Amino acid sequence: MELRHLRYFIAVAEELHFGRAAELLGISQPPLSQQIQTLEQELGARLFERTNRRVELSEAGRLFLGEARQVLAQVDKAADVARRAQLGELGEMKIGFTSSAPFNSGIPKAIYAFRQAFAAVHLNLREMSSTEVAESLVDESIEVGIMRPLALPDSLSYIELFSEPLVAVLDAKHPLAARDGGILLQELAEQPFVFFPRSYGSGLYAQLLNLARQAGFSPHIAQEAGEAMTIIGLVAAGLGVSVLPASYKAMRMDGVVYKALLDEEAVTAVWVVQRKGPVSAMAQGFVRLLEREARR
Repeated sequence: MELRHLRYFIAVAEELHFGRAAELLGISQPPLSQQIQTLEQELGARLFERTNRRVELSEAGRLFLGEARQVLAQVDKAADVARRAQLGELGEMKIGFTSSAPFNSGIPKAIYAFRQAFAAVHLNLREMSSTEVAESLVDESIEVGIMRPLALPDSLSYIELFSEPLVAVLDAKHPLAARDGGILLQELAEQPFVFFPRSYGSGLYAQLLNLARQAGFSPHIAQEAGEAMTIIGLVAAGLGVSVLPASYKAMRMDGVVYKALLDEEAVTAVWVVQRKGPVSAMAQGFVRLLEREARR
């Protein structure tokens, strides 16, 4: 039995006239009658009662009609699912992102816009360090990564979504906290730092070391923490100073002051990263939204 047999049968069952059904199907009447006979022989059941004047559904034909319609409806649904998946309108997309990424308003807006446009796509969002984002892209456990700058393997490519200043994070009692305007990183040379551990894989770690080297010192990291909120809390407790992206200023905490860094290269970027080569339509759509929203 072929799908065309079901379509032929449904056309005749709805028209109850072989000539009109053949015209609707775009075929001549004799082949249509032959195909219906072939279907009846395969089923071992008479689907129509035929006389010289009229064509009527038999009891078997009446029951078969409902089932045939369901089969064709399911086939159409399956075809629609395949088409929508090809267009990136269905399925699941896995995204890895660094903890600081959502603090830029453009990224949450892009996620919201994507969910509005592709409601049937499930976004699987995973918080990771920048190193973990790159590793997960290489092993294909995620499709899109949002991360801070880091050396990437040759198999990955990136687009810079935006850049933002770095700021010094000081406790409110620090002598530099009351100064008007910004400060130079060199002024923190003798201070203990609270920062991400080297093993965490944050792109900010290498950047801090490079900036400090340019300022003529090596930072003394006295306390490590894997979460930015913890870092800010430890600064508030007087355990040291830190350097974070300016977007963290949105995290208000008593006892903490953010000061602009005046060093020329005290900026950091956020990248969207993908594997080189063909990518899914879903990923392409998401990256386009990220570029649009993050740069507004």
